[in-house]
Amino acid sequence: MSLKQQISDDMKAAMRAKEAGKLATIRLMLAEIKRKEVDEQIEVSDEQVVAIVDKMIKQRKDSITQFEAGNRQDLADIEKAELEVLIAYKPAGLSDEVVAAEVAAAVAASGAAGPQDMGKVMAIVKPKLAGKADMAVVSALIKKALTPA
Repeated sequence: MSLKQQISDDMKAAMRAKEAGKLATIRLMLAEIKRKEVDEQIEVSDEQVVAIVDKMIKQRKDSITQFEAGNRQDLADIEKAELEVLIAYKPAGLSDEVVAAEVAAAVAASGAAGPQDMGKVMAIVKPKLAGKADMAVVSALIKKALTPA
């Protein structure tokens, strides 16, 4: 079963269980998926659905930070509830050791010599780790690997 189909099935289950918060978040996900399909005239793959979910997770995290900074805990709590629903659709990530090994292999393969070569390394690593690891962490690891001691 595709991830999109699983999300649709979960929407139906949330309707039956009258889980309003979960239902609203799932509907937002399906709306984003549908928007991408209509805009690009494609049928989204599981990888694209994961990318959409990742984007929505990042948006929720940013919103939580902003709401807490503005002393709006009520809105932050709503975003946290949505974040929990979204995280359930994210596949299990790779361990830190695996990510570090991929970065080291990409640095060696690209022949990168310093921070100016970060783009070369990222071009190798991104297709392998996108959706499986936090790209901000990957970027930090690459910077660390390329910075002379």
